[in-house]
Amino acid sequence: MTARLLTIWNRINASYWFWPATFCILAFCLSLFTVWLDRNGASDWLSSNSALAPARPGGATTMLQVIAGSMIGVAATVFSITIAAVAYASGTYGPRLLTNFMEDRGNQLSLATFIGTFVYAIMILRVVRHEDEQATTLKGAIASDIPGFVPQVSLLVATGLMLVSVAVLVFFLNHIPSKIRINKVLENIGRRLIAQIKSRFPKEGGDANEADLPDGKQVTAKRSGYIEVIDFDGLDDTAAKFEGRIVLLQEAGDFVHPLVPLARFSGGECDDACADAIRDCFVLTGLRTPQQDLRFLIDELVEIALRALSPGINDPFTAITALHWLGAATAELGRRELHVSPNDMDKQDKRRVYPLHADFADYVGHGFGASRSAVSTSRKATIAMFDALRDCAISVYGEGRVAVLLEEGNRLMDQCATNLKGPDLSEVHDRHRAFQAELAATNPA
Repeated sequence: MTARLLTIWNRINASYWFWPATFCILAFCLSLFTVWLDRNGASDWLSSNSALAPARPGGATTMLQVIAGSMIGVAATVFSITIAAVAYASGTYGPRLLTNFMEDRGNQLSLATFIGTFVYAIMILRVVRHEDEQATTLKGAIASDIPGFVPQVSLLVATGLMLVSVAVLVFFLNHIPSKIRINKVLENIGRRLIAQIKSRFPKEGGDANEADLPDGKQVTAKRSGYIEVIDFDGLDDTAAKFEGRIVLLQEAGDFVHPLVPLARFSGGECDDACADAIRDCFVLTGLRTPQQDLRFLIDELVEIALRALSPGINDPFTAITALHWLGAATAELGRRELHVSPNDMDKQDKRRVYPLHADFADYVGHGFGASRSAVSTSRKATIAMFDALRDCAISVYGEGRVAVLLEEGNRLMDQCATNLKGPDLSEVHDRHRAFQAELAATNPA
């Protein structure tokens, strides 16, 4: 259940309806409150203030109409600009980046502010009454000698919301071009990846021996889809309930279909109820998300590098920036114990669930290895990748991980021998020899 709630929240977080809907409800409640204040004397007090000139019914109506009309027009324009920016970014940098832009809180709150101001103005406009209008109720007619009514406090709040909306519009016009700059896109992906690495593998250290995994009965999938979220707490509760241990055979981001094994259950009897409980802890959807999938963020960096180095674009500088962030994330992985995560132990430090852990070589291959073929077509990108691998070797724990980086550099050189020639190949050969010497002299952290 926790995993499904988390999935629902992820969907809400990446939507353009949640915050506008929330602001509409808040604006509706605020309008009721300010109108209540106006009907209970606050409007008279505000009108008696010499610093504020009270509005007449005609002026109040015109002002509220202008605010409402302009806000709904601006909201439509903002939505159009946002969709255009999202379409441009996903088409230029890769479709997997669509989630990043949909989750952008600046876009969501900007649209919500304009929609909320529009709703508030409409709600206040309905209570403004001209002098020549009749009261709508007998109580209202008896309560006032003058039929006209102008909610002064509500009008002042509407003016304030209009000024806030203007400030938000200025922010939005600066925010959109800033967010679609490729360096900013890569920075956001890189920082998010590094933060998730620290969260998933909080303990620093080098290679550790993986504990012997218990054997048992396999639990297979019954539906097709990508594993978006795994409910580790639910798995631990299931293992405790059925007095056994669960070994995961898949991780977030993997695609499964019926009869593909999800996990193994050992140490107890795994009946249909137990198998169904284990399956319920895997949320299968039609797309991958970065919620628990480190490889998804790595794929985003790799995809940008591959697109930048394609013959149609030929932008090695963007690829170099992607390699820099990929190197920073790989270096962070190299300083972590990758076989230990917070999901391994329950609250009593008892291990019932064994997540599937990739080792350092897997992550290096998924990042640098996946971009190797495209990088090897560019001398500048190749040299940048040698530099990134060298910098990673400075900070990783263990000689084994340095050897993985050295092997990746050797593979890059072999690929360059196929794709480069002439002076470019000669310069890359020299840089490769220097790279080998630097890694040979490296003392792992």
